[in-house]
Amino acid sequence: IFTTLELPVDAPARENCGSCTACLDVCPTAAFPAPFQLDARRCISYLTIEHHGPVDPELRGLMGNHIYGCDDCLAACPWNKFAAAATEMKYAARADLVAPDLAELAGLDDAGFRARFTGSPVKRVGRNRFVRNVLYAIGNSGSARLRPAARALLDDPDPVVAEAARWAVSRLQ
Repeated sequence: IFTTLELPVDAPARENCGSCTACLDVCPTAAFPAPFQLDARRCISYLTIEHHGPVDPELRGLMGNHIYGCDDCLAACPWNKFAAAATEMKYAARADLVAPDLAELAGLDDAGFRARFTGSPVKRVGRNRFVRNVLYAIGNSGSARLRPAARALLDDPDPVVAEAARWAVSRLQ
């Protein structure tokens, strides 16, 4: 919404963290250079959802098995124990994505991706970004069983997916 309406400034949020650094300490990519500062270029949620193109090789290994978002910092925050769970079904985690088969996800073509994620926010990232993220998770898995799934994408028409496949295969040698 764009407006020229003059609006009052909100009061600054209260700082309730005290000496707690749980969110900073739990972040796999050290995306918090200091309290109350987030470097989105290192944030897994940003990298897996918003970032186009390849992820910096330095960060790929730190992404672990995150293929869409992260929220480790939110889970670590003691204040979030007071948060109410979402009641709308569209915000609920899908049971079929709790421990997905990475080889199956890597093998999704565009039509399969769209069918699998219809009605889900995951659909917004598109097949190529999603499969890129799956390949990073495969590369981080240490599982030789997943090597064929990565090899199958070495010649993917999307150059970012093909490069992610090369990275994953190299990690599983």
